Amino acid sequence: MLRRSISTLSLLLVAAAPLAAQRAMNHDPDKNVAGGPLPAGWMGRTDRPEQKIQDAKFVAIGGGYHVSSGPAAIYWSDKTKVTGPFTASATLRQTKNPMHPEAYGIFFQGNKLDAPDQTYVYLLVRGDGKILLNHRAGAEVHKIIDWTDNAAVHKADANGVASNTLRIDATKPDSVRLLVNGVQVAALPGAHAGSTDGYVGLRVNHNLDVHISDFVVTRKKK
Repeated sequence: MLRRSISTLSLLLVAAAPLAAQRAMNHDPDKNVAGGPLPAGWMGRTDRPEQKIQDAKFVAIGGGYHVSSGPAAIYWSDKTKVTGPFTASATLRQTKNPMHPEAYGIFFQGNKLDAPDQTYVYLLVRGDGKILLNHRAGAEVHKIIDWTDNAAVHKADANGVASNTLRIDATKPDSVRLLVNGVQVAALPGAHAGSTDGYVGLRVNHNLDVHISDFVVTRKKK
């Protein structure tokens, strides 16, 4: 239900595109970072099978987390798995200038994340003030909202520094509301989104240095 419904919504906007095709357009290769064990209870997955999660560094620090990548990857924990209505938010701070604008954000509806038929929806922002909303299904990505300027996004300064708080509100039956810095930037109609059960987690694209604070997932009573 989840995969079929989100795919239907996505295909109304743009056809599916393989991740490999997206990366082929990018002449900025992964700059692998010497990683290590993920924080206790956390799991991670890169976009492509040939990439290694050990080539990105994800550590717990200062009451939050810090990612230095490396390949683009998602990170999640059993503690951030939800059933039923929920809200989730995280503040992500880009700390350095990438070669070109790269993205970071939050994902939800994560299921089968360790399998070939993984699926999740992710909201990203990047330093040039744009947002992106995608649905991942296996090796395919369906664009729901392509890169779009949005005044709610804090742009990176001359040093590449920017801080943005992303929030998912899945407490209303009519839609899943997506917010950046307290401003709603998108909403997925409930009829298309289907069940929101699954993992909530973090996504950091390649060659970025990002600090994550105040990552909170709150389950609501039905």
